Amino acid sequence: MLSIVGYDIADPKRLSRVARICEDYGVRVQYSIFECRLEEQEFESFWLAICCEIDDQQDRIVAYKVDARCAQETRTAGNMVCSEKCVCYLV
Repeated sequence: MLSIVGYDIADPKRLSRVARICEDYGVRVQYSIFECRLEEQEFESFWLAICCEIDDQQDRIVAYKVDARCAQETRTAGNMVCSEKCVCYLV
């Protein structure tokens, strides 16, 4: 399943740790936005790892799960970097 994960982290050290975890599980598509194609169990491991790094009072993480039909309708414009972990749709 495709998950779009974004974050806003207040502390630079926490930001660095969260970014590293996201890079291990997905592809950066914007500075703090990642596309992650993960099975449910893998997503739960990712979510737990990332939640252990944040300060609930200062930081925010959000993950939007996108079903296959909607993922096929994704639109992008401009320069983007693709890798084997992500499927890019150019419309």
